[in-house]
Order: sequence, then C-alpha cells, then structure tokens
Amino acid sequence: MPNANLILLADIGGTNLRFALCESADVPLRADSIRRYRAVDHTSLAQAAARYLAEVGAQPVSAVFAIAGRVDGGQVKITNLPWSVSSAEVAAALGLDSVRLVNDFAAQSRCLPLLPAGDLETLGDPLPPALDGQRDRCVAVIGPGTGLGVGALLQRAGRSIVLETEGGHLSFAPGSEEEIEILKHLTRKFGRVSNERLICGSGLVNLYAAICELAAEPLRAVTPEQVMQSATDGDDAQAVRAAGLFAEILGAIAGDLVLAYGAWDGVFLGGGLLEPLLPTLRRGGFRNRFDAKGRFAPTMAQIPTIAVRHPNPGLLGAAGIALDAHAAVR
Repeated sequence: MPNANLILLADIGGTNLRFALCESADVPLRADSIRRYRAVDHTSLAQAAARYLAEVGAQPVSAVFAIAGRVDGGQVKITNLPWSVSSAEVAAALGLDSVRLVNDFAAQSRCLPLLPAGDLETLGDPLPPALDGQRDRCVAVIGPGTGLGVGALLQRAGRSIVLETEGGHLSFAPGSEEEIEILKHLTRKFGRVSNERLICGSGLVNLYAAICELAAEPLRAVTPEQVMQSATDGDDAQAVRAAGLFAEILGAIAGDLVLAYGAWDGVFLGGGLLEPLLPTLRRGGFRNRFDAKGRFAPTMAQIPTIAVRHPNPGLLGAAGIALDAHAAVR
C-alpha cells in the first residue's frame, strides 16, 4: 500500500546510482534505506529505481531525483551517461504521483545546512560559516567526479535557495606557462577546453597525458585510479605532478567561483574524487591558487574552503529539497 509519508530519493551520476527514502524532517535520510548501484548495470533510471523499490519493499508516492545534467522542463540528458530522463515518464513507470528532477549540485548545495560539523573538514585557516539561517549567506559548491559539478547556495531571510548551474563547463583559464602548454595540448585534442576537461576523473588522465607529452615520457597509467595510485606511491614523477596540478587548478577554479557568485562566505568541496585527493589538497597548492586572485588576494585569504565528507551528500540534499517543497504547500 502506498505510504504518503515516504519520498523516494536518488542521486544519479555518470558512474554510480544512489537511492534512499526520506520520511520526515526528523528523519530526512533513512540510513537503512540507502543503496548504491552501478549505472552500467541498468538500461534506464526507471529500471534502476524499480529494482530499488522492489528490494526495499517501499511504496512512496513522490520522488526527488538529483541528476548530473541540466534539467529543463522536467527533462534531462545525463551529461556522462547515455540516458535521457523525463519526470512524467519515470512517474508513470513507477506509479508515483510526482517526480521532481534537480541538478545534482543543486542537491549538493542544499545538503550543506543539514550537515553535522563532523562531516566537514576545513582546508586552510578560515573557519566554516554557520548555515543556520540566522543571517544571509552565499556559498559555492564544486566537486570533481565522473564530471565536474558546480552549484551555489543562497540563504535569504531564513530560506535556503539553490542555484542549478553547469559551471563545470566554463572555459579553462591557465595560470602558468606550464598550464598554457597543457591548454595547447588539450586544444589540439578537443578544440574548446572546459574546466571539466581537466578537473574530473577523465580530466586527471588528460592532465597526466599532457604532462607526459611535455616531458617526452611514456604513459604508465591510463585510468584515473592508476594515475592517483602512482601519485600516491611516488613511483611516477608525471603522475605526482598531475595530482598536484589537479589540486592547484581546482583551487584556482574554486576561487573564480567566489568572484563569479559573490560566494564570500565560502566554498564547499565534494565529488567522487574528493577522498583520494584530500592528502594532496592538504599540502597547500590548492589553497595557494585559491587565494591568488591579484588585488582580491587579501579578501580571498579570509574565505573558508571546506571539504564535505558526508558519505551521501546528494541524497541528503535531495531530501532537503523534498522537505522544502512539502513545507511550502502546507
């Protein structure tokens, strides 16, 4: 029998599909309901969601799906997965009254006020802002994974407002002679070079390949995991440089988001590559490039950068969006 108090949640990326249930404001994310699947094992979002509902034995009446792609009129083509999703078609296939689609980094943004302090790690000296709705705030969110996600959160008069963006596709701006040469390499391969061409899983491989070419060294790694492992082991100088440069460029982009969005209250980092990248981010190159904004450098030095270490921020943010909608119609 359908349960009007249950809301189906999903966080859909190019590699992983995560599902959970939201029950109430007191239990925005039921820990015992969380499941993760591989996207390649399914032919559609509706099929994966139906599998999940069958496994957990739940019959919700509505859903909020956070999806890696631009949502337009209840439809989205997933950026790094060959699926097109329609909210009406998914609702019909699952027997739901309503399905809301949101950008995955809208959900990553909305989760921030719901996070306990233990799920946050500050990178650098400035402390994280209090996102308790007591004062107006603006923060940016960025996360490298299969792609590069970007979003923002505004808090105005106690309300949390998310900005759904495709900021990962902004053009890459090199900040050194080395990066200019890397840009030339990538331009020959791709034409226009976006930030996502460098700062995501495949972007790490692109960076590594460019660095190897510039050093006239052979490729010893062909996957993001191999590059990161070689960088961690220290047995491949080009992999070590690729990981370090990845962190530096991520810092530069994060700083650009502060200037673009007026995110003077901070930048939060997430994404599937965050955990393996954290040791490199802590070494300082990330923060140095974040601060290096010319006449704005003194201002940037006062702005916090925070790593989100919650295991399922997209699902938690989807729950927040669902509860916001529920509260608005009461």
